[in-house]
Amino acid sequence: MKDPICGMNVNDSSKFRSSYNGREYFFCSIACKQSFDKNPGAYAKGK
Repeated sequence: MKDPICGMNVNDSSKFRSSYNGREYFFCSIACKQSFDKNPGAYAKGK
């Protein structure tokens, strides 16, 4: 799967994760997670 912020490949063992609209998102870093958490709707579009 891909980090929705930067597009980097990540797996479900990543410690950086957030839930939005019943779906779990995984991130490569805390910075990407924080960006997503500020505006999840912008990054979760069409997913």
